[in-house]
Amino acid sequence: MQFLVASGMLTPLIIATALFMENMDATVISTSLPAIAQDLLVDPVALKLALTSYLVSLAVFIPVSGWMADRFGARRIFRSAILVFMVGSVLCGFSGSLESFVLARFVQGIGGAMMVPVGRLVILRTTRKDELVRALSYLTIPALLGPVIGPPLGGFITTYFHWRWIFFINIPIGFLGMLLAGRYIENLRDENVPSLDKTGFVLTGVGLSLLMLGLATEGKHMLSTTLSLGVSVLGAMMLLGYLLHYRRVKEPLLDLSLLRLPTFHASVLGGFLIRMGIGATPFLLPLMLQLGFGYSPFESGLLTCSTAVGAIFMKTIVSRVLERFGFKSVLSWNAVFVALSMAAYGLFRPDTPHWMMLLVFVLGGFLRSLQFTSLNAIAFADIGQVRMSHATSLSSVAQQLAAGFGVTFAAMSLQVIAGVQGHIVLQSSDFAWSFVVMGGLTLLSVFFFWRLDRNAGASLAMRGEEGKVQEN
Repeated sequence: MQFLVASGMLTPLIIATALFMENMDATVISTSLPAIAQDLLVDPVALKLALTSYLVSLAVFIPVSGWMADRFGARRIFRSAILVFMVGSVLCGFSGSLESFVLARFVQGIGGAMMVPVGRLVILRTTRKDELVRALSYLTIPALLGPVIGPPLGGFITTYFHWRWIFFINIPIGFLGMLLAGRYIENLRDENVPSLDKTGFVLTGVGLSLLMLGLATEGKHMLSTTLSLGVSVLGAMMLLGYLLHYRRVKEPLLDLSLLRLPTFHASVLGGFLIRMGIGATPFLLPLMLQLGFGYSPFESGLLTCSTAVGAIFMKTIVSRVLERFGFKSVLSWNAVFVALSMAAYGLFRPDTPHWMMLLVFVLGGFLRSLQFTSLNAIAFADIGQVRMSHATSLSSVAQQLAAGFGVTFAAMSLQVIAGVQGHIVLQSSDFAWSFVVMGGLTLLSVFFFWRLDRNAGASLAMRGEEGKVQEN
């Protein structure tokens, strides 16, 4: 412990542990959706609300997390975030209805929204320059290991114990994180904190929440058709109100003028479409394997975690791929391959060999990791340091919303396809066509990437004007 303190690595490890808890929780729940639905006596499709409520909560509170850390102290906000996440976990574990479960997931999202950016801020402000790359690498561990461990762990707990224990295992991890953070993390704060765009926060926060609630319920879950439509319209009006508001304030919560930059525009809007398609996978895939094919949660989790294996392998060669082909070619052509890999899930049948599924899952994870890494990098290719904070907030919000809209759109397509085919109970063919629809949606992102300049992001990929790797 003393060595870790002296080397400056204890703080990154504490923060990485908290982020691992959050990342694992997000992947664990997807595998357990059918079992949770059965226990709560609801349609499995209705649990899209549990996924979208968490993602919307992230989108709402991420933009204010940095301001809260500067205003009240990073250690205080980080520990509070862990506590809120733990409270949300306990509420999830004791939920007895769809409404209470959705609310509990929203509370979890508030804690998750504070943990990620505040943790990164603490590392940036407390780590020596010569240790910064090593320290930040710890934050990639949760993102890599969570999708590997989460699905089989969630499946194992659900199959051999009870799904409620999925949320209770967060409690000891959370208490340990709070204890270590209180002892070893500095309470960094800024004495000159700019005023918060409170009007912008209300317009975007309430607007996004209402819009997503209305779309996700569709008049079939929790709300009537009339109320769902009214809530959606009210949310959309509040978001339109923010479009008028942000031009009038000096420090808007979300600076939409950044979208005028071609590289940022392609990353956010093109990325939104592709993240919608990919974001639907954690929702559709476990349902298809368990409800359509009759797999157990554990068997389903063991199969789907292979996607993360492909993603981890891609991390080792992504730089060389971008150096060789450039951002425009990689984003455009790889988007086509990602769309095809998603549509390929629709070819699976209950008797499809496991080795064939694993091969497609690994390939899909490989392609998606390449797309995500490229999108995340090119987003900041032309952003100056002064606007970096605003760009990070807007990009993060768009990413969470895209995943939320993806789950909502996938659920709608699934219900429509089942209705057209006359299926009261979901069948494997319903999922097959839904994956084709989401693959088609992903394919539309190519329009944004193909419009990029051929040398877009050249400095990041270390490419010359002729597309050759620079030696210096």
